[in-house]
Amino acid sequence: MFDKYLEATYEDGGRGPACFDCWGMTRLVRHQVYGLPLLPSWGYVRNTMPKEFTRAVNVESSAMERCEPEVGAIACIWRGEICIHVALIVEVEGRLHGLEMKPSGATIKTLRRFQDQYLKVSYHRDRILPEQA
Repeated sequence: MFDKYLEATYEDGGRGPACFDCWGMTRLVRHQVYGLPLLPSWGYVRNTMPKEFTRAVNVESSAMERCEPEVGAIACIWRGEICIHVALIVEVEGRLHGLEMKPSGATIKTLRRFQDQYLKVSYHRDRILPEQA
């Protein structure tokens, strides 16, 4: 299910379908695989713009709720108050994994291996409205 994403190459500002950065892959897989709303592109934000990247993450996460790792949740990786990376929590063979895109390429790692790479990770999901519950 994730092969086409794993074959993609990294491109700063990439929004697919063959080239992605971390936000581009996260937003497209959320939408295409899990049917979640397609989040804004933020295509002008580059990894060399940490304050702007953090602002974009804060805007998007303010419309979400914090959660524990779950399928479709966005994982935000923090260095202090600056968000340096995002990834998506996916399910592979009944277990949670982190799907991420880095300059070295796309990977899927078990949740433990994914989390062990980082000191601080927060997870965010779309708000569940009372009429959806």
